[in-house]
Parts: sequence; structure tokens; C-alpha cells
Amino acid sequence: MDQYGFVRVAAASPEMRVGDCEFNKKRIIEIIQRADQQQVEFLVLPELCITGYTCADLFRQTVLQEGAVKALQEITDKTQGSLMVVMVGLPLNIRGRLFNCAAVIQDGKLLGIVTKTHIPGYNEFSEHRWFSGGEFLDIQEIRIGGETVPIGNDLIFACENNENFCMGIEICEDLWVPVPPSGFLAQAGAVLLFNLSASNERVGKAAYRTSLIENQSARCVAAYVYSSSNIGESTTDLVFGGHNIIAENGMLAVQSERFLNSSDMISYDIDVTGLLSYRTNIGTYRAGQNAHHYRKIIFKANPVKRHALQRLIEKHPFVPDNKGQRDERCCEVLSIQTSGLVTRMRHTGLMRPVIGISGGLDSTLALIVTVRAMQQLGLSSRKILAVTMPGFGTTGRTYKNAVELIKAFGAEFIEIDIRQSCLQHFRDIGHDPDVHDTTYENVQARERTQILMDLANKHDGLVIGTGDMSELALGWCTYNGDHMSMYSVNSSVPKTLIRYILQWYADNEADGNIKSILQDIIDTPISPELLPPSESGKISQKTEDVLGSYEAHDFFLYHVVRWGASPAKILWLAQQAFSGTYSRDQLLAWLKVFYKRFFTQQFKRSCLPDGPKVGSISLSPRGDWRMPSDASSYLWLKELEDL
Repeated sequence: MDQYGFVRVAAASPEMRVGDCEFNKKRIIEIIQRADQQQVEFLVLPELCITGYTCADLFRQTVLQEGAVKALQEITDKTQGSLMVVMVGLPLNIRGRLFNCAAVIQDGKLLGIVTKTHIPGYNEFSEHRWFSGGEFLDIQEIRIGGETVPIGNDLIFACENNENFCMGIEICEDLWVPVPPSGFLAQAGAVLLFNLSASNERVGKAAYRTSLIENQSARCVAAYVYSSSNIGESTTDLVFGGHNIIAENGMLAVQSERFLNSSDMISYDIDVTGLLSYRTNIGTYRAGQNAHHYRKIIFKANPVKRHALQRLIEKHPFVPDNKGQRDERCCEVLSIQTSGLVTRMRHTGLMRPVIGISGGLDSTLALIVTVRAMQQLGLSSRKILAVTMPGFGTTGRTYKNAVELIKAFGAEFIEIDIRQSCLQHFRDIGHDPDVHDTTYENVQARERTQILMDLANKHDGLVIGTGDMSELALGWCTYNGDHMSMYSVNSSVPKTLIRYILQWYADNEADGNIKSILQDIIDTPISPELLPPSESGKISQKTEDVLGSYEAHDFFLYHVVRWGASPAKILWLAQQAFSGTYSRDQLLAWLKVFYKRFFTQQFKRSCLPDGPKVGSISLSPRGDWRMPSDASSYLWLKELEDL
């Protein structure tokens, strides 16, 4: 692995000729050399690639069997001096039985040979005519080229300096059975799974194959690297397309074009430390007392240094780039929020939602969720108590948007100016209103929450929380102020996604009047509006001027909570993602802000109101994130200082 825990894997389909081991050997060596030059650390080639998969009864010919072993030895010799792990397929005759095998090679040595477990004999497949399954193997070692080599379907390969870093191999049909060997390999610790395959093409099969690999990588919390034979195979009855696929934890990373006339290779950098960290959060996939027992084969560590990654680092990990997927995400998030609120209202019998509307993103989303909930309950929006509470920082733009939005949705409009109440409170506690400090700001936030809570008591209502997950991560909320509600619909929605949800609603469900109001809200700078506006009446207190960019903070949050990444790794990833947008110094400064606030503000998250989880992570103390409120951030900040 490199210093940040990435491993470069590759799947290749070399040009080949059926039965011509000499030709195939040369093409395989060319691919190995090409992969080595590209700093590939693990290379998988197709099933039976030394001979070709479609040799049929020629597999029984001694000439072909011996030619395959001779080619394997020459391929092995050519890898001397390279720490890349290479997997090639060939038939082996062992005590009168033929076995379909994957040979694992590193630095001029055969590390082990994995036998295929499941031998197909249906439809177009007749492998059972020639090959035996791994369960028929009655030895554990084989002599090849004067060396004793472990053999069997009970091998797992572990890195010499990190035995948590393991890889496992299965062959073609092994993936297609109800319980693939790769599942057991993952339970035994394999985080990289490789498949040597010869899967023919037919209509619809490529999509199914891709889905199968994506799903298996997700179930195993692993990377799955799949190589398949290309069009050089016999076309007597079948056509092979050379479909190579790499998936990581349920996501398709890269796949090859099919039906190419030449050798092809795809590669991708797998986040091994991220997968291992994520696995520590999930105990159910690990083997228990009924675990399969594997023989552990050690491979050499291959420390590499790379300046760029062969993978896309998403700027906005919570927001899909593809518009179709993004629209689907926005619709689904809204549906989850709405369903959660509907269930809570039915359970409590409180059918008068009370919500504070500021004219900002968060309260707008909460109002939309509330309106949709009322529609599902068959209730009028008029039963919503929508309260706007102008304070010292309220600008004309946000006030206008709040008022117009409430009226456009048909909610009951209530306006309560909080300035006189706050001035009275300043007098009560002896605070100078000209001192615009935290007290000045928080008095306003708590006054608003008190009003909402009391209105809910008066009207037998339910206070709807508006704060989002990004604010909770940074503690950018007033304790027992906007921090508190009776049901918090936005509590696991990140700030970077909210604008897109509002845009989706505007485009798909809103009428023309509401759409124009939403558009202006989307374009308004993010602000708590607790400090007086500028002389021209514009927002003077912009949250991102204080905390840094929310898109950067959401990026940090995702990699901290989802993948357990280190500060140094997160900074490096952020540099890749935001290259040309933010400088390293900006990102480093914001990352320090993130860690300081993430640790010191946990006490606010420890007593969060209920709210629905909508995405891959949540900060609920009853769900994804349980952290001591007095934990020290020393180690994390020290790592950043050392940079």
C-alpha cells in the first residue's frame, strides 16, 4: 500500500489463441510488464488464460498440459524483481484429475495455486467433462519447477507486514452460485477479491454480471476485481467479450469495453484502509464459530509512492454528479423525511406542526417536509403554525422570502418580533446590547425556540426542528436554542445536499409562485442572521466566512465518519478533490476548525432530538455516532500540526 492506504489493482484480458501456450505466454508477459510500469500491485488475468478456456477435449492432451506448466514457469521467471502479485489461469493434472487453477506469482516465485470450487455442467458449459472441483483434491502441495507450492481452495494470501491486509481468489462459476467462496474469504479477512473468469456474452448478461460483482463487493465490504477472456476464444458456439470489472464496496469503479481485438487492461486504486476501517463498524459479515479454515500464504509488501490517484475523489460525496441519480436521491430523501414526520405525528396525535421560518435553506426544507406530511395525512396546510421571528440581524430579503413562502403554502402565518423581548432579557441579565458577542447571538436563538415551544403547548402542536447535519457536526447551533425541537427532520441531511433538494422540489412539485421564492432562497448566502445587517441592509454575518466552506466541511465529515480516515489522508484527498478551487493552506486551516469543533461540540449531539436517518451516515447518539463529549482532539490536531 502507499502511505495513505491505497492499492492499485488491475484486470486484464490479453490477446490469445486457443491451445497456443507459447503465444499466450508472450501476451501475458507483455501485460505483466505494462502493468508493472503503471505501478499496479495486483494483476488478475482470465481463467485458463495460458491455454484458452475453449480447448474442450484438448485439455486431456498431455502436450497442452505440459505446455501450460512450462509457460507458467517462464511467466514466473519473468516476474523476478517485481513485487506485483500476478494471478494467471491454467489447467493442472494432479493424480489423474484435471483441475481448473489460478496460479499466484510474485517476484519470480509461485506463492500458491487456488483450485476452482464449482464446476458448471449446464447450458453452454461442459467443464465437468474435463475438470474436477476443488473438493476432489487430496493433496495440499504440488511440485512445480523444483519448488513445493501450496494448492487448494483453502488458501488466503496475507501481506507480510500487515496481516489485516489479505486477498482471496475464486474462479468464474464460483461467483454465480448461491454461496460464493468469496463470502467466506471476506469473513476470513480478504479485503481484495479476485476472479479469473471466462464468461461468454449473450444479450443482457453483461449488465447482470456487473450487478453481481457490485453486490458481492458490497456484501463482502471489499474490492472485487474481475477479469474475463476476450474474443480470441473459440467461436464454435460462443463469443467472449473480455469484460473486465472492478467494484469497491458496492460501487462500480471501472469496467472495460467489450469485443476489443487487442489486449486490454483496466486499473483502479482501492482504498484498503478505508475498507478495513469500515469493516470495524460492521460485525455481522465476520466469521464466527463456523468459519472456514484457510491456510495463510504470505506475500511481500510492496511500498509505493504515487503523486496521483487512479480514482475520482468526489468533491461532494453526499451529492451524486449524475443528474438522474441526484434527482432520485433528492426525491428519496424528501420521502424519508416526510414519512418519518407522518409517523411521529400519528403516534403522538399532535396534528399542528409548529415551525420557525427564517427565509434560509434549512427552515425552507423543513417547511416543505411538513407540507408534504400534511398532504399525506389528508390535512390542510392551514393547520401548520409557521412563525417568522425578525431579530437584530434579519434582512429584508430573508424576511420577504419567509413571509411569502408561508403564505404561498397556505400555512397559518404568525409574526413575532423578538427584538424587544431580547432587549428586556439583556437588561435582566445585565448584558450590554452593543456588545455583539455569543450572548448577544444566543439570546435571540433561545428566544425563538422558547416561542415555538410555548406555541406548541398552547396549540397542542409539535415543534419541527430545522437544523441540518453539517451544522451539528460543527456545533453551529445554539444549545437549547435552534439545537432543540420535538422532531428534527433535517438532522441527517448535509448542507451541500439541501440546495439540490429544494431545486428538485421547485422543478417537480412546486407551483410557479413557490418556485420563484425557492429560487431566491437557494441563491441567498448562508447566515444565522444574528448580527445587524450592513448599512445597505444586506447580510453581514456569513457562516462560511467564519467556519470555512461547507462543501469542504461536508467532505471532511464524510471521510471522518464513513471511512475513519486520518487527518493527513483527508487533507491529501481534499487536495485532489478541490484542486484549483481551494489551496492546501485553506483546506488545512478549515480541517483544523473542523476537528476542533467536531470534538468540542459533541455535547450538543449527545442530546439530539429524534430525527430520521436519510443517508449513509448520521450523527445521532442513538445511531451512527457515539462519542464522549469530553474526548481529546490532541492526536488528530497534532497530526495536522506535524504536516
